Amino acid sequence: MFIPDVLQPLWFMITFVAFFAIIVGRYFLVSGLFYLIFYAWFPAKFKQRKISKKPYSPRQFKREISRSLVTALIFALIGTIMILLWEKGYTAIYTDISKYGLWWLPASLILSMLIDETYYYWMHRLLHKPKLFKLIHKVHHQSNITSPWTAFSFHPLEGLLLSVSLPVILMMVPMHPVMILLQLTFMTFSSVVNHLDIEIYPARFHKHILGRWLIGATHHGLHHKQFKYNFGLYFTFWDKWKKTESPLFDETFESATTAKPY
Repeated sequence: MFIPDVLQPLWFMITFVAFFAIIVGRYFLVSGLFYLIFYAWFPAKFKQRKISKKPYSPRQFKREISRSLVTALIFALIGTIMILLWEKGYTAIYTDISKYGLWWLPASLILSMLIDETYYYWMHRLLHKPKLFKLIHKVHHQSNITSPWTAFSFHPLEGLLLSVSLPVILMMVPMHPVMILLQLTFMTFSSVVNHLDIEIYPARFHKHILGRWLIGATHHGLHHKQFKYNFGLYFTFWDKWKKTESPLFDETFESATTAKPY
């Protein structure tokens, strides 16, 4: 795709605005849908599956939404820069599926998510160092009880740290745009589910051959309460390997999923 130099600033602004609209729309669609289902329409049905029994602090949702809009601006800026890098030939993004074959589509997605998980886990642990926590990560942890709106509620510097991993991955790992879209979609749903404070996975899913590796509301909710455990993004393998999984996880998950069925 060739864009004349004279049109570059206009193209950049249009792309940025489009990205921002898509990110904000996705945030309100996914977070809003989860909020309506679990908190507005059927709160009694899922009451027993809540991780925390305390009420939300006043104005928490408004604070989370306003901060999420700032995060969306950062995500949109990085996304626009990534498209510019693609247009200039600095990324490994490709559009011809036959170039790497069908097998590489899922393989590239898995590889990208594993790299992203590794980056996030160690970056997240670093942000819990006292000075960095106070400067940056404390903002996210003001949501001691998480909600669907907490998913993008970050300090701007943390939003920047979160947004740069995928562009860097795309400079090294060849990925088709469809796989990139799938990862971004999974990222959004995973973030909202993890911050839901209502365990939506079935009883004993944490012992399932697949479920034991997936992070859910119980796993991440404990991180917001205990601070020193459960640092993963999508998966639990780093927490298990480095022994940073909360010792209360099994008990809390079982309490939330067996107290009352759906």
